[in-house]
Amino acid sequence: MKKPKIVVLGAGYGGIMTTVHLQKKLGTNDAEITLVNKNDYHYETTWLHEVSAGTLHHDRSRFPVKSLINTGKVNFVKDTVMDINTAEKRVILENSELEYDYLVVGLGYESETFGIKGLKEYAFSIANINAARQIREHIDYVFATYNNEPVKRDELLTIVVGGAGFTGIEFVGELANRVPQLCKEFDIPREKVRIICVEAAPTALPGFDPELVEYAVTQLERKGVEFKIGTAIKECTEEGILVEKDDQVEEIKSATVVWAAGVRGSHIIEKAGFENNRCRVKVSNSLLAPGHEDVFIVGDCSFMINPENDRPYPPTAQVAMQQGETCAENIARLIRGEKELKEFKADLKGTVCSLGHDDAIGVVYGRKLFGSSASFMKKVVDNRSLFLQGGAGLVLKKGKFNFF
Repeated sequence: MKKPKIVVLGAGYGGIMTTVHLQKKLGTNDAEITLVNKNDYHYETTWLHEVSAGTLHHDRSRFPVKSLINTGKVNFVKDTVMDINTAEKRVILENSELEYDYLVVGLGYESETFGIKGLKEYAFSIANINAARQIREHIDYVFATYNNEPVKRDELLTIVVGGAGFTGIEFVGELANRVPQLCKEFDIPREKVRIICVEAAPTALPGFDPELVEYAVTQLERKGVEFKIGTAIKECTEEGILVEKDDQVEEIKSATVVWAAGVRGSHIIEKAGFENNRCRVKVSNSLLAPGHEDVFIVGDCSFMINPENDRPYPPTAQVAMQQGETCAENIARLIRGEKELKEFKADLKGTVCSLGHDDAIGVVYGRKLFGSSASFMKKVVDNRSLFLQGGAGLVLKKGKFNFF
């Protein structure tokens, strides 16, 4: 009897967890499992703000895909996904093609610029590990340049972060911790450096508890972060950004603009013809794509409504990893000939937002956390993610143990 072919696209949180659970649930005679990823490593997306700011070396945040999977059960293919032909059940890669009986799409996110002029051309984005390295190296470069020019240009020391959501706040928190070190290294007075966070919404961290938001903004302002709330970025130029508030337009000159205000799913979703909104597919309760009985979509490419509050589940690592577990269970059931699939139900344990390595805010099991206790919990969350993906060995190699 022909073994069914399972193809998993993407080695992010959703794809890795799907693969890890599939290899536990299925034997080598049950199915042929293939994992496709454009890099031969997985990286912790939730650590990219640290890599971007230069407070964490990029090698600490990544590890080989083959260290997470059982290569006796899973075939790993390093290649780039170009398209998906659902009619012929084929995946077109840059260098080859793959046939599938069951497909899992976990291709992650891309930056969403909302059509703002100049962002793609002139702004950086915390989109992946190489983009994060580029931001870090650029910041080092402009600080090194400042004292080597005959005329000092303040825009070299002005860093603009677009977005005061989760990613933007975590990034400016790391920046605020890094800047004093940069100033000391490059002989620059701290007061010369500006970190400006611009947010179009009426508050930072939309959706967070107001008390937590107030604490976060106050702490970051103490570290020198300037907030422009209720202020929209109208355009990004080679010299900085144009912002607007109350019909007043202001130019902020900056050599470093980092866009952290929006993401969408992979463009492959749209190219392949799936029904989507911003390249995110509204999947069934069992994570199947609409109109398909053999295509599952997890992580940032999926869209699901939480029945408890009638709002979308946030595109977080926590949700993606739990989706991966449910997805693997459902594929295993289909291969065993079972008709009833498991419904995805997220177990949301809470959310913690770091404000640098030594500070954070969050809600865990319904309890609000501030400061060192929240920072401790953030590192527990990071270590738990490593444990679920690669066990205790991965935690010992890559884990965070500087809890205070």
